[in-house]
Amino acid sequence: MLFFMVAWRFNRVVAVFLLLALSGCATAPENINNICAVFDQRVGWFNDWQAGATRAERKYGVPVPVLMATLRKESGFQSNAKPPRTKLLGFIPWKRPSTAYGYSQALDGTWAQYQRESGNSGARRTSFSDAVDFVGWYHSKSADTLGIAKNDTYNLYLAYYLGWGGYKRGDWRNDAGLRKYARSTDAMARDYAQQMRDCRA
Repeated sequence: MLFFMVAWRFNRVVAVFLLLALSGCATAPENINNICAVFDQRVGWFNDWQAGATRAERKYGVPVPVLMATLRKESGFQSNAKPPRTKLLGFIPWKRPSTAYGYSQALDGTWAQYQRESGNSGARRTSFSDAVDFVGWYHSKSADTLGIAKNDTYNLYLAYYLGWGGYKRGDWRNDAGLRKYARSTDAMARDYAQQMRDCRA
């Protein structure tokens, strides 16, 4: 009887611990414009964002600030982010404009390609470590196929947003709003890089 009581209490403690760990992953960190604060809030055995971003940097050669600025601009670090629904007749919630989902806002088809090519078949768009690895993979392919430097956040983001075909066609040339957003992403990467130097000091 004592054994079953101890086992029941142990299982309860484990369940509560896992619930707390997972609930910490569900919401975006506070102060998402400061990379030191973001990393400080996401440190732990199950959920170490800085370790995940550093692994992606080593694997693909894309700097951590570029990876993190891309995720910040795409989803605000929301694990379940989706594009807002369009409106039918101006007020009825309707379909979403794309299948973008998760931290990286990866489309269904592009995510499936990543899973095949990376060998990470169990990757989830709601997992930060998978999402940051995806961004590293995508930017690395942009560098290889389009000749963009791996620290050129501006052009990497344009290729990320438009896709490789859209970037090759130069679809960004007539889109001032997108160019402005890409410049903002580049500025965010620069801010993150400076913050990382400061918080390491």
